[in-house]
Amino acid sequence: MKREIDILEYTSEIIGKLKTGILVTSKAFDKVNTMTIAWGSIGIEWNKPVFITYVREGRFTRELLDENPEFTVNVPYGDSDNKILKFCGSNSGRNIDKIKELGLTLIDSDIVSVPGIKELPLTLECKIIHKKLQDKNTIPKSIKERFYPENIDSSFPGSNRDYHIAYYGEIVKAYIYE
Repeated sequence: MKREIDILEYTSEIIGKLKTGILVTSKAFDKVNTMTIAWGSIGIEWNKPVFITYVREGRFTRELLDENPEFTVNVPYGDSDNKILKFCGSNSGRNIDKIKELGLTLIDSDIVSVPGIKELPLTLECKIIHKKLQDKNTIPKSIKERFYPENIDSSFPGSNRDYHIAYYGEIVKAYIYE
């Protein structure tokens, strides 16, 4: 059962979970992929509630988001297994089916075509309304040295060479799967 929630009442819960990771799930080419993120924000843009997720240019998730401009945000709520976040943050969906490997349960979304994940029950359904590549020329040197040191090729899951694309997803539905 899905219990609809007011996103403003759960913003601090979601932002707090970003510290240890949450999932962003995408779907295209008949493939569902999920990845762990620790960067994101919730806000109001153009009078719409939005979740902004940041995805590196070389990630498989970027390919899926560019093909299908929808995603779900899947947040641990109550008891959750950290191995899910660890596995999804260290393996590429280009090479393996993370959903199958972890035995995750997909939940049909109400509005978007991308499913939620039962094991991370606080779910935001989002439609991309804007995307923007970071301008490397405006990022301070200290941040570039820390987050973009260019020492790991973009084809590896732990790469840090390529910059992020900010995907602004209008939150069209929010709920907790109970």
